[in-house]
Amino acid sequence: MTDRADDEPAYSEHDDTSYDATARVVDPGGDDEERRIESALRPRRLIDFPGQPRVRDQLGLVLEAAKRRGTPPDHVLLSGPPGLGKTTLAMIVATELEQPIRITSGPAIQHAGDLAAVLSSLAEGEVLFLDEIHRMARPAEEMLYLAMEDFRVDVIVGKGPGATAIPLELPPFTVVGATTRAGLLPAPLRDRFGFTGHLDYYTADDLTTILTRNATLLGVEATPQGISEIAGRSRGTPRIANRLLRRVRDFAQVHGKGVVDHPAAMSALSLFDVDDRGLDRLDRGVLEALCRRFGGGPVGLSTLAVAVGEEADTVETVAEPYLVREGYMLRTPRGRVAAPLAWTHLGLTPPAGGGTSAQPLPFEEGEGRFTP
Repeated sequence: MTDRADDEPAYSEHDDTSYDATARVVDPGGDDEERRIESALRPRRLIDFPGQPRVRDQLGLVLEAAKRRGTPPDHVLLSGPPGLGKTTLAMIVATELEQPIRITSGPAIQHAGDLAAVLSSLAEGEVLFLDEIHRMARPAEEMLYLAMEDFRVDVIVGKGPGATAIPLELPPFTVVGATTRAGLLPAPLRDRFGFTGHLDYYTADDLTTILTRNATLLGVEATPQGISEIAGRSRGTPRIANRLLRRVRDFAQVHGKGVVDHPAAMSALSLFDVDDRGLDRLDRGVLEALCRRFGGGPVGLSTLAVAVGEEADTVETVAEPYLVREGYMLRTPRGRVAAPLAWTHLGLTPPAGGGTSAQPLPFEEGEGRFTP
């Protein structure tokens, strides 16, 4: 991790958990090197944000118009798979608006009082970032509706027939919500966001740009061939690309010449069980179970998760999106089915007609394996 430049703004954290407008990266403190490095690699301005051109241009228009009017912009909802830059964009929003940012998450707000405490301490124009907003408790969600629309909350004093609702006026502020599962957001909450941006997986060229920049920030000497190899195995996700870059750097420093070149990338990624298509241990375990144990399926999610020794949620949210997107696996009404590409990737021969006639569907199916 390279030292901060002298002319780069320092990042200051206040006791009320809000962050100075000049600080766009939250320093978590302590000895967590991985999180400090992730923070240091985040772009600080919208113009420096690589990839996602549609979302970047749309969000830039919303922010520029708000600045010209001199008012806070509409609330912003960012959705998409993990690791694509939702948190980074939230911090960029605060940077562009030159406002502080306050960070919390849905799981941390389990009572309406928790949200009321946060909202009542917001300053005018401040940005409130709610990560994993779909996991917020329902009473807090209902309070957030009123706060986002009318900038006030009703504080209940007392209990029973003598309870009194005291309206508390709030200064105008901007909520930036992030979610990996937009479908779980209730419609009343989703409709209160004036701008909704969906982040897609990155192209290999975008990841190459990101890795080249980050290698420079980390002070790592890298060749185009080494960067390209890492980008091709990063599953279209910058977070994964940055992690693999650091692991290849470590390998090059210990076993190589200190240069992230193609041989170092190949050897390091093989050591860390990342194959040439970006599949890791869990991905291959899922495909192995589908093809070898269940003859290509169909098999239910719970059964498949038990076969690989993982929780069903882990298989569904970590491995399955990439496998389905890349055509290794299908989701059908009767269960998960291995696609022909899965058999080919594992070097296996699919059974005659096995796993090729099922049609993928976008909804969740029942559990358990069924035979025709």
